[in-house]
Amino acid sequence: MIEDLLAAIPLGFFLAFLIGPVFFVLLETSAVKGVRAAFALDLGVILADVVFILIAYFSTNKLLEKIKDDPALYIFGGVLFMTYGIISLIKNKKNFRRHEENETIITIKKNNYFELFIKGFLLNFINIGVLGFWLGLIIVFGPQLEMEPNRMIFFFSAILGTYLIIDIFKMFAAKKLNKKLTPYRIYKIKRLISIIIIISGVVLLIKGIFPKQINDTFENQIERRIPTI
Repeated sequence: MIEDLLAAIPLGFFLAFLIGPVFFVLLETSAVKGVRAAFALDLGVILADVVFILIAYFSTNKLLEKIKDDPALYIFGGVLFMTYGIISLIKNKKNFRRHEENETIITIKKNNYFELFIKGFLLNFINIGVLGFWLGLIIVFGPQLEMEPNRMIFFFSAILGTYLIIDIFKMFAAKKLNKKLTPYRIYKIKRLISIIIIISGVVLLIKGIFPKQINDTFENQIERRIPTI
């Protein structure tokens, strides 16, 4: 178990600092709406990870082949990301215009935790790349864990636990920015996040349009970058 834990912790760190839409949305939510709101969002993100892990565990071989043979999944995810980013960009611009003359710090209600939970879940779930990440871990570490259910549960729980702990520290760090947030700065942050989400969608779209180059190196890259137990 100790060896499994030592292998899981670095992966949790890696996941927590993996730069992507969820990373920036989490920091923005904490800075603007508070730590509790960001925590609710993060729980939704983790639930999506748990769903992906279960899918990968019970359907590894078939699902991996499906991803390789059906680039439409990447295209679908990319379109969703781009649509979400564009809508957020337009909505953010409209909201900023309403507060254009107000330069005081914005106080935002923080009680809609369920909506934030769902937002975190969907934001992570529509990213097919996350499923690929967990599939890669199952493929690489599954045999080393002997596919034993108890070891698999402990290993992936340790990864997600480390990820959550690091995220909590990130939330508190981002929360300190709250006193410096003016409507203009919030607008800039949200616009940047929307652009990052759109770029992520473009990346997924490219993976769907040019799947061969991605699939040929998928497993090899994971095996090179992830330490063995």
